[in-house]
Amino acid sequence: MSILDTKIEFLKGVGPKRASLLNEELRIFTFSDLLNFFPYRYVDRSKIHTINTIKSFDVDIQLIGNITNKKKIGVGRKNRLVVDFVDSTGVVQLIFFKRIKWIDDFIQIGNKYLLFGRPKKYGSSISFVHPEIEIVENGNKKNRYPLYPLYHSTEKLTKSGLNSKGISKIIINVLESTLNSIVESLSDSIINKYKFSSRKLAFSTIHFPENLEKLNKAIHRMKFEELFFLQISLLKQKRIRKIKMKSHIFNKVGPSFNIFYKQYLDFQLTNAQKKVMKEIQNDMTSGFQMNRLLQGDVGSGKTVIAIMSIILSFDNGFQSCLMAPTEILAKQHFDSINNFARNIGLNVVLLTGKTKKQIKNQIISDLINNEIDLIIGTHALIEDNIKFKNLGLVIIDEQHKFGVSQRAKLWTNKYILPHVLVMTATPIPRTLAMTAYGDLDLSVIDELPPNRKKVETIHKYDREINVVYNFLYRELKNNKQVYIVYPLIEASKVLDYKNLLQGYENLKSIFEQKGIRISMMHGRLKKDQKQLEMDKFLNNDTQILVATTVIEVGVNIPNATIMVIQNAEKFGLSQLHQLRGRVGRGSDKSYCFLVTSNKLSSDAKVRLRAMVNSSDGFKIAETDLHLRGPGDVLGTRQSGLLNLKISNLVQDRDLLYSARDEADKLLNDDLYLKNIKNLKIRNFFLKYHQKQLKWGIVS
Repeated sequence: MSILDTKIEFLKGVGPKRASLLNEELRIFTFSDLLNFFPYRYVDRSKIHTINTIKSFDVDIQLIGNITNKKKIGVGRKNRLVVDFVDSTGVVQLIFFKRIKWIDDFIQIGNKYLLFGRPKKYGSSISFVHPEIEIVENGNKKNRYPLYPLYHSTEKLTKSGLNSKGISKIIINVLESTLNSIVESLSDSIINKYKFSSRKLAFSTIHFPENLEKLNKAIHRMKFEELFFLQISLLKQKRIRKIKMKSHIFNKVGPSFNIFYKQYLDFQLTNAQKKVMKEIQNDMTSGFQMNRLLQGDVGSGKTVIAIMSIILSFDNGFQSCLMAPTEILAKQHFDSINNFARNIGLNVVLLTGKTKKQIKNQIISDLINNEIDLIIGTHALIEDNIKFKNLGLVIIDEQHKFGVSQRAKLWTNKYILPHVLVMTATPIPRTLAMTAYGDLDLSVIDELPPNRKKVETIHKYDREINVVYNFLYRELKNNKQVYIVYPLIEASKVLDYKNLLQGYENLKSIFEQKGIRISMMHGRLKKDQKQLEMDKFLNNDTQILVATTVIEVGVNIPNATIMVIQNAEKFGLSQLHQLRGRVGRGSDKSYCFLVTSNKLSSDAKVRLRAMVNSSDGFKIAETDLHLRGPGDVLGTRQSGLLNLKISNLVQDRDLLYSARDEADKLLNDDLYLKNIKNLKIRNFFLKYHQKQLKWGIVS
């Protein structure tokens, strides 16, 4: 075992108690984990100020001077130590509230000290509260670390002496213990090609850099390493799946497919849809498992692709299942497919949480006896008692709404794996697709059907709401329908949001006297009531649907041509784009009003500008990635997948492309990393990365 694998409690300065805290708070368990706990920023301590030059009180500075006086003031918990610190230009006070006895013993009158901290001004005097202070020996004024590292800590760690400075002390210890044990992870050819520093030097420099140039080189090298091994993991898994993961061969385009294509597909597929369908067919005839992510903006026609894939499975004698995140969306899929299913001999059932027990038991029996060709449902499909006789295809709609392990339940423990198609209407930026979904084959429908018109997006302030309402009334008189979305159900005492209940009552008072019927839907309604309200709107029994974001995904009502989003500044870009996608689903001109308060943050202005200026979901997704970062864009269920320690998908896009290219070339030549020239890469990969990424076949 390498010293790098030693438990952290055995490091000098740690011990069992601190080790337990490091485990819990920072997920640091070994010497290697601590070594890979990088500073989040650096403070330039190469410059020494004088007291008379202190002008700014919002940055840390460094002084050199002598202690001329110190005194304790107060008693008990209010006790403090006040120290006079002077240089040739003036005097400041140092104030300490904690560890007073130790500091009092350490600071001696007449000695010279190097001080680092943030000044505060009280009247005409300047003070420093709990500055860092160290003695200047033999007249040496140079700080040991001119670029001083700062590390993230927590309240519990700080109480145990492991604030940023405490962590830097134990990192000095771990570097002294392990530096000679740090082995190279990259091949000589890659190091020479990119002029990388050695791994040993990179670790030493990244924690305690001598200057900015060397620091940047070390960071660049470690970022490449992180992205390179991530891409090896993803691409290796993807290649191995294609040669090892056996699946069913759907080589028959049968009568059901032809009937659907000729009689029920009443529009021309776009070129993008044809291309994607060809990719899926190639996967299904390969003999190996399809594991494909289908991206398409709202309204691009992903559902048609799903239906055609299901019919291919049926024509080849296999069962399919389609899982959706909500009952409303599952029922919508069921209704649209059921319109033609009987005519092509496809037996379709719907299974949700509210399916009656007797019907559910019959479905379970019919599934195992191969009497059901397609089952559509929600999370109910992943219950343990749901078994298939001959499952050939799994389709997951809005895949980010499900956890990875949830999705896997549909096909784990099967000798021959079904084909898997996961779909999302949330556009994923290329850098994110190459990392979070880099082991999947990717299909993109980047073309809207010709009958889809661009939704005109308009930003209005609260003070202009009557202009919006007048516009709504004109459209409603022309037999159109309107969504009005609020961020909250009830008023909040803390947040000044519009709320749905007040908004609903206000809209009723404005529109019902004009003969406009209004319904309301939100997450607190019972499932039956939600469906009832949705059906009213679907059937045009109500013309305005007042709702929260429960209507965000999948609802398809072509007659609804206006979306009004109240307090639009409170929504994320992805949500705004999804909500806008609920309109413009027919051939009529559609509108989206973003109604906001007058006071907007800079981020809110960027989001609103992006929405008004673009209807391209991928451009909007890139803006969202810049604003929020990959973790938030992926959502809480997915954010842990990347676990990037030092690289940043927004800032390091070019480096990611280089790392992927190198990984791709490497695996093309040496998939199992057996070549002697790749020995360093192989050893490092097997030790640290082989077991890290296991979500590929269940994504």
